[in-house]
Amino acid sequence: MGSLFSGIDPPAEGLPSVNRALPDVLLRVPSDEDAFAWHRIFDDPEVMKFHGGRAAELSVYEELTARQRRHDAERGFCLWTMLDDSGEVIGFTGAQPWPGGWGPEGEIEIGWRLGRAHWGRGYATAAAHATLERLRAAGVPRVVAMVLPANERSVAVTRRLGMELAEVFTHPTLGGPAHCYRLDL
Repeated sequence: MGSLFSGIDPPAEGLPSVNRALPDVLLRVPSDEDAFAWHRIFDDPEVMKFHGGRAAELSVYEELTARQRRHDAERGFCLWTMLDDSGEVIGFTGAQPWPGGWGPEGEIEIGWRLGRAHWGRGYATAAAHATLERLRAAGVPRVVAMVLPANERSVAVTRRLGMELAEVFTHPTLGGPAHCYRLDL
């Protein structure tokens, strides 16, 4: 089941509006084949800079896509595969329960990850807006986004969504701060 979303990219607070139309994106429940696509497009040190520095093994993406199919079936949302208007897999976006152990336990986290060739075009913002629409429809009352402060691109997306910095946690493996942004839906 896919969803197209397009619109105008609202400015981050305090920044001038670029009044840029957001691209159309298609979101779909990840397939078995998407594990291979995610593994391929995330096999880039720049993409993975804030996610451990390198792509996980293929088996991790296979388990992740399977878990997302379960989330979608049980909750009506997941980390969906993101495709551009030509049908090319460009990353993922969506939401899932925070994995626990630290941070905003019990919360629903919104997230996104794109292949580097697709950065700076508005795909993450467009797909995140579509995700928020689906989460509202599923009755989710609020979302969080956990972002390392140096990840300026993701911080900018949180601002475009209207999220606000709510808490700062210590990242258990990196030892530094991890910012928790929240948005009431």
